[in-house]
This record gives sequence, structure tokens and C-alpha cells, in this order.
Amino acid sequence: MGKTLMKGNEAIGEAAIKAGCRYFFGYPITPQNEIPAYLARRLPKENGVFLQAESEVSAINMVYGASGAGARVMTSSSSPGISLKTEGISYIAGAQLPCVIVNIVRGGPGLGGIQPAQSDYFQAVKGGGHGDYRVVVLAPSTVQELVDLTMDAFEIADYYRNPVMILGDGILGQMMEPVEFKPLNKRDSKEKTWATTGMKDREQNVINSLHMDPEGLENHNIDLQEKYAEITDKEAKSESYKTEDADIVITAYGTTSRICRTAIDQLREEGIKVGMIRPITLWPFPADAFEDVIDSASKFLTVEMSLGQMVEDVKLAVDGRKPVEFYGRTGGMIPSVEEVKEKVKELVGGEK
Repeated sequence: MGKTLMKGNEAIGEAAIKAGCRYFFGYPITPQNEIPAYLARRLPKENGVFLQAESEVSAINMVYGASGAGARVMTSSSSPGISLKTEGISYIAGAQLPCVIVNIVRGGPGLGGIQPAQSDYFQAVKGGGHGDYRVVVLAPSTVQELVDLTMDAFEIADYYRNPVMILGDGILGQMMEPVEFKPLNKRDSKEKTWATTGMKDREQNVINSLHMDPEGLENHNIDLQEKYAEITDKEAKSESYKTEDADIVITAYGTTSRICRTAIDQLREEGIKVGMIRPITLWPFPADAFEDVIDSASKFLTVEMSLGQMVEDVKLAVDGRKPVEFYGRTGGMIPSVEEVKEKVKELVGGEK
């Protein structure tokens, strides 16, 4: 199959269908509305179900039900909408159910604005809701990666019985780029023997996140942590760009990483040795990628469309062995190539 020019949000919808998703429950909010609009047209043609719920709370609990029955299911929203879904996400994580959640981030806090932002990093990677739970968070930087990572997200979710979030932003959702839909990279599928598909010749399955016995709940949490440790060990992913001889190593993800890549190329032409580590998974955070450059780099710079969230994980990865600086814009403002170059030159003292 050749390449097709698609808008990011619509590419997510088609990728979900290609991955076998046949159930979508959501509620409209800008700037992700093309996802439900696309799936409303496409899912009925695939014998699937599209349902616009009466609220975000209803939508995430419909996801809970469909996932409990063993279906591949997805929901999408944007920042304040994800906040409304967080109780349900915590329930789904506690019940160890697979699903895919898309957050096309807009500026906040509160209702904020509809312009792109990366200020939901904490909400995505630190839990967002209550309890000791984790959601796998994938951070695409191109429309092609929106496709690839959305398809992978369903496989990861099923394999670990865990929610997976696609964390994009309004730019990625609205931009158009050529994409190719490659065959699904299937993992060794585990039969969903736990699903509530009707009790036929087997013991009763119970899907629940309520544990009234403290000792039982503690054991449940310990089991979850063991699963999260396995995910951390096997699923952390990043891309390194021109870091081999870099004096300054930038860390950026999503749209911001594309801006930083251009800045790096231009700074290199001026003789300034800059590189970048681009986290593709935000949780688990690819801390091991930093070990390869901590000794050779003199400083690290984190660039975000927020006032500083991922920078905390970069500092943990660098572990105080080198300085970690920060540059960010917020409220829907986007760091420019010139601003990133100016910050890097400030760090090298204006020297080439």
C-alpha cells in the first residue's frame, strides 16, 4: 500500500481500525474532534460501534465495560476532557484492563485554550488519578508516528493488560503529512481468558478494582508494580540525534523535538556541537539513553511547550552529574528555532 496524505487526527482513527479497534466511546472537544468524526464514519463500515457519550465520564466507563468484555477499544479527548476521565482511567488500571486513550493536548490549566501545548506531561506520566498506577505513554513526533504508535499501543495494551496513552498536541493532530499503514506488528497474543464473555464451561470471571481487604489490596499493588517494572525494562524507547560528540544535549519530545532538530542542524553549521535525545515513551522514561552521553556532554537542555515538567525526569536521569537547563513556552505559545538557538548559545557562553 502506498502513502496517503492524512491529517494527524484522522490518521489516528484509521490506525486504530487497522489495529483491530472496533469500539470507540468519546465526547467532543477541540483540537481532537476529527478523531471521533472520522471514526463515526468509518467504524460502522467495519461492523464496529461508535458512540458519542453524554460526557467524558460516561465515555471512559463505556471503555471500561468494553475492555472488560475483551474488546479492542479506544477513547480520545483533550486536556480538560482527560481530567474528567482520570477516575475511570484509575479504575481501568486497577482492574488491569487494556485500552488506548488519546490526548491531543491543549493549553491549560482549567479550560485554557485550544492551541497546542505539552502541559499535560505530569498528568500523563505521574498517574493523573488516584492510586499507585501507571499508564504507558507514547509521544509521536510525526503523523507517521501517530499511525505507527497508535497501532503499537493496542498490542502493548493487550500484552500487559494496561491502559496506553498517545500524548500528542494540537499541531500534530491538525497537520497533514503522507503516511503509510504497515502491517500490524503483532506480539505473542495472550488469550483473554479473563474477559467477561459469558460463563461457558469455565469459572466465573470477575473484573473489579475494589479490594476491601487491606492485605489483599497491598498484594494487588505489589503485583502491579512487578508489571510496571517489566514494562520499564522492556518498553522504554528513545531516538538519539547527533549526540555522539555533542557538548549540549537537548531533550525534547513530540512537536517540540522537530523544532529542536532544525535548531540543531543550524547550530551545527555554525560549529556548535549540539545533539538531542527524543523520548518516544514518556512512561517508562528512557533514562538509560542518558547514560551514553552523560560523561561526554557538558550540559543538558530540556525544551518543552510547558513551564517545566519533563525536565524533572531529565534531572532524575542525569542524577546531578551534569547541569540540566530548561527553556519552555506555555499557554499555546510554541518555542521557535531562533529561541532554541539563542538559549543554546547562551549556555555555551556565545562561543562556537
